[in-house]
Amino acid sequence: MTPQEIQSRVLYKDRLILVINKPAGLPVHAGPGGGPNLEASFHHLCFEHPRAPGLAHRLDRDTSGCLVLGRHHKGLKRMGKLFQQGKVGKIYWAVCTAAPEQESGTVSLPLRKMTPNGGWRMVVDPKEGQESITDYRVLGRSRDGMAWIECRPRTGRTHQIRVHMAAIGAPLLGDPLYGQADRRAMHLHSRSVTIPLYAEKPPITVDAPPPAHMVQALRACGWDG
Repeated sequence: MTPQEIQSRVLYKDRLILVINKPAGLPVHAGPGGGPNLEASFHHLCFEHPRAPGLAHRLDRDTSGCLVLGRHHKGLKRMGKLFQQGKVGKIYWAVCTAAPEQESGTVSLPLRKMTPNGGWRMVVDPKEGQESITDYRVLGRSRDGMAWIECRPRTGRTHQIRVHMAAIGAPLLGDPLYGQADRRAMHLHSRSVTIPLYAEKPPITVDAPPPAHMVQALRACGWDG
């Protein structure tokens, strides 16, 4: 990304952290094979600091929205502690190909990583999986059966929302791994984060506008943005 492109994605900035609007389809860091990644542009986000910020957490390649960066060691350490303690509020918007039976609820299904030949995926495993909990509620529906769902993960497992929504009969639109592959990009967006960063101040809440590829489906489900 150019300096202007990455800087235009800054949603919040203070002395400790940055929150940026991650684009869908771009991994946050380089994989084993290298390739384009968001972290390669972080040196454009130094502003008055001498070093580039670092990732305080991760988002999947195909997930868009709020991504928190620590601007230096102190910011990263504080954010790491808040994420570890489960004190960061996270809201995701998903557009799913169907609605779950219940309008709202909690999915508590342990997950583990499975690595068969040709790739890997997360699977529900009550015996060996790690605790994984997601609260959800249906915000709207389309005439053709799609559902706009707000997800609030209490844990941060890889692919957690994708697996949990598929498990209750509401796979994400455009999810090639846990739903039906089609030409559309995956419809999962990190809508907001709420961060109790400073003890003497109210929590910081940052919202990210949905990406262009999700707008049509969201509006069909009743979003009026």
